[in-house]
Amino acid sequence: MTNSTLSNENPGRIDQVFAKQREASRQDPYPSLETRLQNLVKLQTIFTEHQDAITEAVNADFGCRSHQETRMLEIFGLLGGVTYNQKRLKKWIKPQKRHVGMAYLGAKNTVMPQPKGVVGVVAPWNYPLFLAFSPCISALAAGNRCIVKMASNSQTLCRLMDKLVSEVFDDDTLAVIPGVSANDFTHRPWDHLVFTGSPAVGKIVMATAAKYLTPVTLELGGKSPTIIADDCDLKMAAERLLFGKFLNAGQTCVAPDYLFIPREKVAPFVELAKQIVSSRYPTSASQDFTSVIDDKAFARLIAVLQDASDKGAETINLLGADEPNPDTRKIPPHLVLNPGDDMQIMQDEIFGPLLPIKPYDDLDEVIEYINSNERPLALYLYSNDKASQDKVIHNTLSGGMCLNDSMLHVAQHDMPFGGIGNSGMGHYHGQEGFIEFSKMRPIFKQAKKSGILALAPPYGETFEKMAKLMMKWKLY
Repeated sequence: MTNSTLSNENPGRIDQVFAKQREASRQDPYPSLETRLQNLVKLQTIFTEHQDAITEAVNADFGCRSHQETRMLEIFGLLGGVTYNQKRLKKWIKPQKRHVGMAYLGAKNTVMPQPKGVVGVVAPWNYPLFLAFSPCISALAAGNRCIVKMASNSQTLCRLMDKLVSEVFDDDTLAVIPGVSANDFTHRPWDHLVFTGSPAVGKIVMATAAKYLTPVTLELGGKSPTIIADDCDLKMAAERLLFGKFLNAGQTCVAPDYLFIPREKVAPFVELAKQIVSSRYPTSASQDFTSVIDDKAFARLIAVLQDASDKGAETINLLGADEPNPDTRKIPPHLVLNPGDDMQIMQDEIFGPLLPIKPYDDLDEVIEYINSNERPLALYLYSNDKASQDKVIHNTLSGGMCLNDSMLHVAQHDMPFGGIGNSGMGHYHGQEGFIEFSKMRPIFKQAKKSGILALAPPYGETFEKMAKLMMKWKLY
């Protein structure tokens, strides 16, 4: 069973660490390139040398999550992010020269990326390592200091990471704090706050941050639609999207949440899904199939499935007679055909191994449906037709998008990751992550000689002549 409640293991530690980091930020507000690179190497060492301990801790918190899945979904992505930042940081930290208008000839414009200070990271339980430390990679590269709060369902991993981080980092640079509540953590004057979780809690976090005028990065998930276009190879699409959907038992913020299929291809897709899923997970008892995180989540998903059935949807267990097991908290992958919008499964993010399928006749009706709902964190289109691709891209808006695959946009280190609207705000990963955690500070340096005082009062003939010249020659 997972630890669903927080105990106050470190009374007062959050205050002590926050004070240390705030003071360290004041004493060294612009850490050197060497210091930042050293911090990235320390993270790299933790992720590389302690993979077995990390995967065991994650498995303990979930009840069952394969070591391979944790390495693939969390550790590999973090190591790639570290390497990407290491190679480019020297370029990113350089002040950027900017254009100077002709009226200010001789002056210089520069934009200098400076650290914001102390960054708080609130991470969820579904990808407890990646979503805790991926923002830290960007924030440390930008010269900040970080404090991480992990979820109540991730406290085995949290205590391990507290130990591993404390062995190589001083508290004044990076710290993981076990046993601290989200309310206690967020109620302080952070220089930047990162929250990954539900839109409902994201609104509370944002309201709290507003009391301190703290800038926020919110990664909030949502119902990410997937479209199989009529031209697409059905087997290819099924193999790829079902892989993404059932990783981590569907407990992924960018998992395909519901699927549009041409009406005549629904039945063939169902048969393909049965073959593909049973070949990957002969039973839900497989150690390769992840448990639902806790009893509450298990009960919620069973209720969602029952609600769909009661309201007329057809539910298909892709593993046949394999039934949900409350002891192991495993629910076999299910398809839900013809779901209505009044069903719970179409109203809230599923976060489990259930995939609703909506048949369609025309791509325009799919686009209309997507646009009638909140903007999703991800959108997936399986099509090789350029016209169909352009139509969906230009007529929808989502946090990110994949063509002919699912979820892999998150693993691209040279692209930003983030939501829009109800699915979040702000970005991290890549150079955009570096910018997110930097104050891009504009610096204007006046020349030794300046004509700007010719425009100073008292206003009269001189001003009018200068103004006419500026308008004529577009010197403004």
